Amino acid sequence: MEKQIKLVAIDMDGTLLNNRHEISLANRKAIKEAEAKGVHVVISTGRTRMTCDELVNSLELSSYLITVNGSEIWNHERELLERSLLHTKHIENMWKLKETHQTFCWAASVDQVWREEFPEDLTKHEWMKFGFDIKDDEIRKLILEELSKNKELEITNSSPTNLEINAVGVNKANAIQKVCARIGITMDQVLAIGDSLNDLAMIKEAGIGVAMGNAQPFVKESADWVTTTNNEDGVAKAIEKWVI
Repeated sequence: MEKQIKLVAIDMDGTLLNNRHEISLANRKAIKEAEAKGVHVVISTGRTRMTCDELVNSLELSSYLITVNGSEIWNHERELLERSLLHTKHIENMWKLKETHQTFCWAASVDQVWREEFPEDLTKHEWMKFGFDIKDDEIRKLILEELSKNKELEITNSSPTNLEINAVGVNKANAIQKVCARIGITMDQVLAIGDSLNDLAMIKEAGIGVAMGNAQPFVKESADWVTTTNNEDGVAKAIEKWVI
């Protein structure tokens, strides 16, 4: 797998961040060394700007940023280049499912992250993502089956107990392809690192797809290589092996 890596796409939770939601010194050092070699380092996260900015800004990166599972693409000056919205009718339907099954949920609009308290008038907001966290396997399966009937939805997860829903076609791989087009490189020159189903598309489509040691089993099976866990500087080890 002798590939010339020009871009490293890195997930945050369970990947770049350890279990204390910190970026280790080893990960920071490896990212800096990759940038020094002229490699673009792109954080590709399910988080919104509101919940990732402090950590991302601490890296002082000079490339693009992908947020909300690919719903938003930002340039190096953090100007919005593209945003994909989830129709309000889908938010309404998912809220009904949450009420029926009494599950925990959250959602991201362009201006706020909503948890248990949602606005009375959903139509007054622009939505990007809806999420369920469901401990009960049977209920999660029922909701997944119901959501899967809707071909206008992209369904992934960021942990084994949750479901994350974006508009169809919104995923990290598609967002990275758009970034590659702007830079003038191909997906074959991308190293993608992640741990969950919302990372699967970018891991499969990248030139080199790396799963974390703590990744979900199907993600590991789909990856080209498995690094150590997020508590063992797995991102640094992947960058050292494939870039540095």
